Amino acid sequence: MKRVLKSFFLIINYKTLIVTALSIISTYVCYKNGFTAKFPDMLVGVAIVFPVVFSIGSAYNRRETALQRFSDFKGHALAIFYATRDWTTTQDRQLPEKVRALVNEMIVLMKGMFTSKHEPEWKENERKIYSYFSQLSRLTMEMRNHGVQSGEISRTSQYVSKMVIAFDNLKIIHDYRTPVTLRAYSKVFIYVFPIIYGPYFASTFNDFSASLEYVMPVLYSFILVSLDNIQDHLEHPFDEIGEDDIRIDEREVIAHMDI
Repeated sequence: MKRVLKSFFLIINYKTLIVTALSIISTYVCYKNGFTAKFPDMLVGVAIVFPVVFSIGSAYNRRETALQRFSDFKGHALAIFYATRDWTTTQDRQLPEKVRALVNEMIVLMKGMFTSKHEPEWKENERKIYSYFSQLSRLTMEMRNHGVQSGEISRTSQYVSKMVIAFDNLKIIHDYRTPVTLRAYSKVFIYVFPIIYGPYFASTFNDFSASLEYVMPVLYSFILVSLDNIQDHLEHPFDEIGEDDIRIDEREVIAHMDI
């Protein structure tokens, strides 16, 4: 029950209350002044709901892609660790320990980068994480000194390459999101529509029983603003605010790196 309430208050917030209050005021003023109109209902679906639902679907697909890319990163990091632990003939423990420590540092740094919107130190952190990839590549070459053949070393080098690609995909998902113009268009109409539709809501007063006249402006406001809040939470899948965000935790990977 606690989790349900938490999810509910993520999509019902102060913006919902403000737009609802304004729509009620607009409806009341229009009714008192006899300013009514019969606007088409389909305008809501065509002009607002369809673009917002499209944005939500796009943001959700980006989140799913980010999950896949992060899984690729973790899977190839584990594969490199197992290779340094199991493929060497000398069974040197220092090599897998170095890999484990390096992967831990990389994931901690990635978490700091992706949970921020775009911190000033981003370029420096990006340079640092690519230096970690370079160190990881050099560690795979050290396997040659422990009896690992060139073919196996080439395979582990491909694992490093796939980790780099996975990181770059995550970075692109972090930087490039739903088109800004589409988001701006949706927000303007979502917050303005319940207010400018005051004449329409006022024209329906005779269709409802007493005390139910304001049901329509309240419902329209709650539905539209809630959809916008859902899209906002999905838009940044790494900020760890929404219920559906990606949780980057280095402990999940390091826990499987047993020497």
